[in-house]
Amino acid sequence: MNRLESLSGIGQKELEELTLESLPTQIQITEYAKSKAYKVNELVKEQYKSSYEWYGFTIAHIDNPDLIVDIGIGKNADNQLAYTKIGSEAIEEYQSSLEDGLVINGWIHSHGDLGYQHFSGTDDKNQITVLNYVTTLLRKPIRKKEVDVKDLSLLIEGEYQKSDLKKGTVSIVTDKPISSARFYETIMGGFSYAIVIGDEGWHEQEIYHKERSMISGKENLFKVTPESISVVKTDDYLTRKEINALKKEVKEKITPPSYIGYNYGFSWYEKHFGSGYSGLGYWNKSKTKTKTKSKKRTTKK
Repeated sequence: MNRLESLSGIGQKELEELTLESLPTQIQITEYAKSKAYKVNELVKEQYKSSYEWYGFTIAHIDNPDLIVDIGIGKNADNQLAYTKIGSEAIEEYQSSLEDGLVINGWIHSHGDLGYQHFSGTDDKNQITVLNYVTTLLRKPIRKKEVDVKDLSLLIEGEYQKSDLKKGTVSIVTDKPISSARFYETIMGGFSYAIVIGDEGWHEQEIYHKERSMISGKENLFKVTPESISVVKTDDYLTRKEINALKKEVKEKITPPSYIGYNYGFSWYEKHFGSGYSGLGYWNKSKTKTKTKSKKRTTKK
């Protein structure tokens, strides 16, 4: 015999939920945009004779926001060897520079030749910053969810007294008599892509979803981790003229890290990988040894 732990669920009505549109669970990128991302890696190393983190934005057409068609480099104002940080002002500035019909749908950054092939804690914070901005641009109704309204008061226009409004948790005034009503609130949703790449051709990717209930105001965040990225072939390809322009853009927008970044980076990797870790490019060159001279004591005979 099965024993019921609670009677609260007996007789309760199952609320209906209707799907209107879905948010992407797979990242799509054109071959052109993918080539451009790895070309920036090459140009950073060529420009500064070393490899370190940089960030940019993934760009889509507003009428097809799921497909990344281009990569844009933002002003890398807070770049260090071990991390890069992005602010909402930088996202807004870059979005305003785009042509009509184009929109930021996420961000991309590089770990260069570092051995850490995953998103870091700082990356996670950056992703939320990008998500909060991007969803204001790409938000759309994705579901209708039935709302359970208890003690509903249905009133008819011109036939109720002011005192009747005291009845019920929700009062609805209609122009004609109705016997029942069902309520559905809209759930708005948006997404943002996150991609991290490395000089050796590896990449890792995430998709963040953000949902907001329009009546309650409740927000939920979800993270999807696709196993791969779907590359879409188009007629576009990276030309020599575009590469030369990209080289100039790298020089203007991606500045080399400060000495503070060197110290921070070495300490972080020494903590996680041990003092013998040497996969940080020029980091080990920043370590200097100090020699102390010992004075000889002479005694007079």
